[in-house]
Amino acid sequence: MQIGVVFPQTEIGTDPVVIRDYAQAAEQLGFAHLVAYDHVLGANPNRPGGWDRGYTFESAFHEPLVLFGYLAGLTRTLQLFTEILILPQRQTALSSKQAAAVDVLSGGRLRLGVGVGWNSVEYESLGQSFQTRGRRMEEQIGLLRKLWTQPLVTFDGRFDHIADAGINPLPVQRPIPIWMGGMSDVVQQRAARLADGWFPQRIGPGDEARALFERMRSAVKAERRDPNAFGIEVRVNAADGSPDDWAATANAWVGIGATHVALNTMGAGFTTPDAHVDAIRRFMGAVGSGAKTASGG
Repeated sequence: MQIGVVFPQTEIGTDPVVIRDYAQAAEQLGFAHLVAYDHVLGANPNRPGGWDRGYTFESAFHEPLVLFGYLAGLTRTLQLFTEILILPQRQTALSSKQAAAVDVLSGGRLRLGVGVGWNSVEYESLGQSFQTRGRRMEEQIGLLRKLWTQPLVTFDGRFDHIADAGINPLPVQRPIPIWMGGMSDVVQQRAARLADGWFPQRIGPGDEARALFERMRSAVKAERRDPNAFGIEVRVNAADGSPDDWAATANAWVGIGATHVALNTMGAGFTTPDAHVDAIRRFMGAVGSGAKTASGG
């Protein structure tokens, strides 16, 4: 398995030196990849109609592709993974350009996790339709791969139109790996058709997850694709027990077929960046030499 770490962006603050030190510490400890979440806007809970979703305007989110552009020059082996970039609320051509730039600056270390999201406020504010987001993302993925592999593209879709134009520079990876997140049957079928990997959410290792993984691999195989080349990434939450418990959870995930595991230290009561670094150090020590930390897709 590959062992990664979730960037604690809602708790790490805004000091660029602290952010640098965290990423470099993760790399030096042997983590294969760093995960960052995406939210452009947070809503006011006191807005008309209220707001009771997980994040608000008080939740800090570093824009992931800008963050990765910064970290690309400060790290050497750490893979950079958006999990997820809310693709349908973004312009496709611009997203292709930004992702390609990160891939170039990092020497081919970007993995682009995408999804449709749940925050209608963001879609409205960014001028995109919340209702058509699934259909738009399906079209976007095909267009992204064209823009990453062809110097000139002509595309006439429902949502995007490009007339004989292209991005420059193209990315190192042609194309950049695209993963998808989500739990619904629709998401699984979409990932089986279009993605290089998948990450389930809000579930622990066990019989339910095992059945979910088997269904995912069956869907990949039904698309005449190799399920052994299809990645599955899961979470271990530091709020759940001790480092030995975290390692046991990671091993349980591997036992049911996960290929990538990342430790999330947010929400575990750590009050300083140093405490987050200490937690990932203790996790890696508990996992021990069984972890495969070489970077890759």
